[in-house]
Amino acid sequence: MTDLSLSNQTISGKTAPPSEARALRLPTQWMGVAPFFIFAVMFLILPTLYLMLGAFQNEAGEFTLENLIALSEPNIVAAYLISIKVSLASALIGAFAGLAIAIAIVRGGLPSWIRSATLTFSGVASNFAGVPLAFAFLATLGRLGLATVILNTVFGLNIYAHGFNILSFWGLTLTYVYFQIPLMVVIIVPAIDGLKKEWGEAAATLGATTAQYWRMVVIPVIWPSFLGTVILLFANAFGAIATAYALTGSSLNIVPILLYAQIRGDVLHNAHLGYAIAFGMIVITGLANVFYIWFRTRSERWLK
Repeated sequence: MTDLSLSNQTISGKTAPPSEARALRLPTQWMGVAPFFIFAVMFLILPTLYLMLGAFQNEAGEFTLENLIALSEPNIVAAYLISIKVSLASALIGAFAGLAIAIAIVRGGLPSWIRSATLTFSGVASNFAGVPLAFAFLATLGRLGLATVILNTVFGLNIYAHGFNILSFWGLTLTYVYFQIPLMVVIIVPAIDGLKKEWGEAAATLGATTAQYWRMVVIPVIWPSFLGTVILLFANAFGAIATAYALTGSSLNIVPILLYAQIRGDVLHNAHLGYAIAFGMIVITGLANVFYIWFRTRSERWLK
């Protein structure tokens, strides 16, 4: 047994390090991802757990369901409905517009520099939100905005006289579309790149027309990625607050602004009701992300 252990330690003239030395080796490979896990625990997991716990407590710290029952109040239900409508409208508009742009730059035969320029801009614009975005739209489409004045003086078209208002439902939806379209482009381009040229050649060899190829091959392959991205865009708009608050203030009753008012403290301040509102948002965005992951898993089978 001794000779066997010695022979295992000497391979090609080299002596294997003792097992004790290997056991004392520090897990340095985890140091690189440690900041990510620390950041996620401190600023995502723990605050989420705190909000979920606070939704089931009253001011005395006792267990209660009153906060969740209060979510059925008309003004809170209306806020959820408006937020869902704004998120869904901006997600659908951004998804279809972004899909058209992605198809054009990937398979439209355009110069390669257009694709690189579009993807670079999309990466920047998808993260452009908050107060700067709200100010940009107010300066462009506000009552005295640049585009509003040009349309009125040059073309005689007063968009506000025809019912448009930047502080309304469609004004906020249009503002959200600014970062929804670039985000759609960034996410859907890899799915379109996954369409193999051999599929088109095989379809042409079998006598399929271009319309049949898109209807029977392209759309079924892209469909899971498209639906998953629509859900992701919905969740992205549903949780946005900085842009909506800077643009509309409290004139539009959406869930993030209602939550901000409850947590910040107003005349009807109720922090635990705010926790319940946040819990409802977590449930909706959580379900959206579950469906996104499911659709993304289905689409990745075709991209391999």
